[in-house]
Amino acid sequence: MLLALPAAQADTNPAAPQINAKSWVLMDYNSGKVLAESNPDMRLDPASLTKIMVSYVVGQVIKSGKITPDDMVTVGQDAWATGNPVLQGSSLMFLKPGDKVPVSELNKGIVIQSGNDACIALADYVAGSQDSFVNLMNRYAQQLKLENTHFKTVHGLDADGQYSSAHDMALLSQALIRDTPEEYALHKQKEFTFNHIRQINRNRLLWNTNLNVDGIKTGYTSGAGYNLVSSAIDANGMRLIAVVMGAPSDRVRFNESENLLNWGFRFFETLTPMKAGDAFTNQRVWFGEDKMVPLGVAENVSLTTPKGQLKNLTASFTLTNKQLEAPLAKNQVVGTVDFTLNGKVVDQRPLVALKEVKEGGFFSRIWDFVMMKITGLFGSLFAK
Repeated sequence: MLLALPAAQADTNPAAPQINAKSWVLMDYNSGKVLAESNPDMRLDPASLTKIMVSYVVGQVIKSGKITPDDMVTVGQDAWATGNPVLQGSSLMFLKPGDKVPVSELNKGIVIQSGNDACIALADYVAGSQDSFVNLMNRYAQQLKLENTHFKTVHGLDADGQYSSAHDMALLSQALIRDTPEEYALHKQKEFTFNHIRQINRNRLLWNTNLNVDGIKTGYTSGAGYNLVSSAIDANGMRLIAVVMGAPSDRVRFNESENLLNWGFRFFETLTPMKAGDAFTNQRVWFGEDKMVPLGVAENVSLTTPKGQLKNLTASFTLTNKQLEAPLAKNQVVGTVDFTLNGKVVDQRPLVALKEVKEGGFFSRIWDFVMMKITGLFGSLFAK
């Protein structure tokens, strides 16, 4: 759940830095909380940020076992820059028709070198054609609920009807890190040599000594301007994702991204107050084989707050129904958990049954029915 900072904290929060770009977002990776933003949903040309989705698709296909990093790919004519005017003058791995290249090398060529020819070669191998691969990209965009994203190419060169947003790129980068960690690990490699041609990763923040940046992607076309998605992690395990789109120069996109990341680490902190499977409370179950059931959350809960505020965080729960009745399925939603900071609810998560509770036998259910009536009777008498 993405929530803006509570209004009650507005006066105590530091002012976000002024960023020289058309659109930008700073998001905490673990909580998904947007810490600062400007025009986050503006549809802009993603340029080579498109390759983040290419990387995500490739990572998913490898994870599924449909292809392996060792598969040999025969480079087609359409991936040859000399014979494809669209590719001339762009970022390349310098492939030639008929070359046999491992998937792993093409993957590095996409991620590290931003090779447009590598995108075409791998797209043809994975999906049979560029168009089919683009369909895969857009299908994943829908699954990830990227509402302001539509791809038309596998490489990101200017194309009518191709767009994304800073917010969507933050969500996509979060998914890449979460769903395909081995694929994401490629993004921290600083250089790659193919066919005796050594090329340096264009993300210069990888060399930044003030931040532990380990990804992810630059992008530039004349239509898009200068784009950069970057991610860094601090000593406490807090990871931030910064997206800057439409910056006026190469220098500005790196400086502004660094400013965003430093600001986020300086003024915010993230913790995980509840972990999946840990019991938050134990509650009575009626008409079940078991009389008590542990309740908690199905997924880890991470929260991001201004530094120094975590001591004021409290959690409480509310059941959907006053009484829990069997049968209950594991992870069945039975209520909500509210996280409150300084009197304001800052997040809310589903409260679920952490184990299955089957319906009890006939006599057990009859006994529970009687006890429920007695309990209800005495409760109403005491209430008076």
